[in-house]
Amino acid sequence: MKFMEGGLSAEGMRFCIVVSRREVFFGEQLLAGAKDSLLRHGVSHRGIDVLKTPSPWEIPLAAKEAALSGRYDAIIALGIETAGDHENRAVYESLASICLAQRVPISLGILPSRLELPISEACNRGSEAATAAIEMANLLKQMRNIKEAVADA
Repeated sequence: MKFMEGGLSAEGMRFCIVVSRREVFFGEQLLAGAKDSLLRHGVSHRGIDVLKTPSPWEIPLAAKEAALSGRYDAIIALGIETAGDHENRAVYESLASICLAQRVPISLGILPSRLELPISEACNRGSEAATAAIEMANLLKQMRNIKEAVADA
């Protein structure tokens, strides 16, 4: 039996953070938490790119372009949900589709409307999303290395 788990070392990795400007105060808290977590795990300032969208609705398009660029080990999507459940579901489904099609991890830090969210939680959720992105990027690297080793044998 083989057991794999993504590590938390992110030295030399590149991440794209896509954050919505809607509810800018909370979005900035999410962004601050994500950047802090990436830096604490060894990502350099040059290894972090930030894309800002007008609302969560535009996050999937920006995330897809980032994934297609081939520059990033993972993408982190951050924002505050819009009022409509249908729109939120479409955003989540689009991000999942991009993640699977492009084989680039996309970590979610898209939270319920600001009325339900304490400020401290926004910072923590940004950090959690970044940590999940690091773990998934490392896990996929491990899996791809095993695949290459088997192909070389």
